[in-house]
Amino acid sequence: MIIDAHHHLWRPEHGYRWLDEPGLAAIRRPFTPDDLNAELVANSVDATVLVEGGRCHPDEAAEFLGWAADTAAIAGVVAWIDVAADDVAATIARYRRLRGGELLVGLRAQVQGESDPDYLDRPDVRRGLAEIGAAGLVFDLVIRADQLASAARAARALPDVGFVLDHLGKPRIDEGEAGLRRWRGPFAELAANPNVTAKLSGLVTEAGPGWTPDALRPFVAAAVEEFGAGRLMFGSDWPVCLLVADYRAVRAALAECLPALSGPERRDIFAGTAIRAYRLAGRVGQPDGSGVA
Repeated sequence: MIIDAHHHLWRPEHGYRWLDEPGLAAIRRPFTPDDLNAELVANSVDATVLVEGGRCHPDEAAEFLGWAADTAAIAGVVAWIDVAADDVAATIARYRRLRGGELLVGLRAQVQGESDPDYLDRPDVRRGLAEIGAAGLVFDLVIRADQLASAARAARALPDVGFVLDHLGKPRIDEGEAGLRRWRGPFAELAANPNVTAKLSGLVTEAGPGWTPDALRPFVAAAVEEFGAGRLMFGSDWPVCLLVADYRAVRAALAECLPALSGPERRDIFAGTAIRAYRLAGRVGQPDGSGVA
């Protein structure tokens, strides 16, 4: 079994303004469940987690949960929320009343877009994070490398909240050894919190055009060392990955970059961790090793 713990869908005309930025022409088009299913079949992926795509509007949650209700492969949705708002609990309750609301497994805010590297230390943000945890949901951390220290403090202060680090905290893989040095310490500080899991996702994009598996390898090795396979999961970050690589190349690169692991450890990365972190048991089967590269 293979679970892709991180991908997106969107219709640009619905308000994805970030797609207007230069250099994004390759993904400036609709990506729908039909497109997703074609990729999953072609790459022998069994189930996925659909993650908010930067629209930053509650209407996206309704669309995504509806798509998940109609698409067997989408086992869960991580929806957008304004984590600093004073109505976080009410928003969660409203999402859960939507069609497909039972498929809500997590929430995410575009923290990477906040200029303050200590954004996650704010009292209103901490309050919102606590309400997300109290609702039995996890919070996906889409953050820059300079925000890792703040995330570590938040995770330490809120041990009952589950956090999922997207894209390993967006290290500057394109800067090689220098990027690795700056990222490694704060990354390890976050990993020291047992309520945090992380996604091996988005790495080819951070490496940039001309990426190679060798460029990714030290970052993947560090993630395995700090988190262990039992707190790491595969994510394609499709279709964002199409800026530099197709779905098959992303999955193959991760399989190549992983250090020597046991069968159960590989099953964790490619399915088991996602099942535990997003509480997907009952929606997907159990990892059996099939399809694990």
